[in-house]
Amino acid sequence: MKRHLDFPVHVDGRGRLALTGPDDHVRDMIHQVLFTSPGERVNRPDFGCGLLQLVFLPNSEPLAIATQFTVKSALQKWLGDVIQVDEVAVTTEASTLRVKVVYRRLLDGVVGTATFEQAIPS
Repeated sequence: MKRHLDFPVHVDGRGRLALTGPDDHVRDMIHQVLFTSPGERVNRPDFGCGLLQLVFLPNSEPLAIATQFTVKSALQKWLGDVIQVDEVAVTTEASTLRVKVVYRRLLDGVVGTATFEQAIPS
C-alpha cells in the first residue's frame, strides 16, 4: 500500500514524519480544497473554493444550491485526476457548517464518503 504524508504535516510517535494511507490522503486533499480560500496560496492564487466566505451570506435555498455547485466545481477542478465527485451536500446547523462529499477514487474505483464540520464564527 502506498503511503502519503499526513495533513497537517506532523511528527509521529517514532519521531518521523507521519504517513497515511490512500483513504485518509484523499480526505486530506478534499479538506484542503474546501477550506482554503482563493488567494491563500502564493504560487496558486486560484486554489480553493471560498467555502468559508459563503457562510456569511444570508441562508437561502439558492445559496445552498450555489454553494454545492461551487464546492463540486472546485473539487472537480483540483482533484479531477484523483476522484470523481458523485455527491456534495452542504448544510448549516446552528453555528456549524457541514459538508458531505461522496466520491470514487479513479485509481481503484473505491467509493468513499468524507464529512467535514467547521465552526462558523458568530
